[in-house]
Amino acid sequence: MYAVLQTGGKQYKVQEGDVLFVEKLDVEEGSTVEFDTVLAVGKESGLVIGKPMVEGAKVTAKVVAQGKAKKVLVLKYKPKKDYRKKQGHRQPFTKIQIEKIEA
Repeated sequence: MYAVLQTGGKQYKVQEGDVLFVEKLDVEEGSTVEFDTVLAVGKESGLVIGKPMVEGAKVTAKVVAQGKAKKVLVLKYKPKKDYRKKQGHRQPFTKIQIEKIEA
């Protein structure tokens, strides 16, 4: 069984036991999160597609960690104008593990 869920403006295809890095969620480590924005559920009997969400479907996940990704450097440069700008960015993330898919 698998599900397609939406969080942080992105869609993820998940199965039970999967570990994902999603956009930062405001929850503590060790707590559980329920995603009710399930767009599709694949079962043995077939695929159920929501319009736009699947009624009564939810995905339960455990928050494993909160963190930041590796630094991405942004360099701006204009030739012959003595303009150089260096900027760094670390995107925050939440690491979750899918525990249960209900549909």
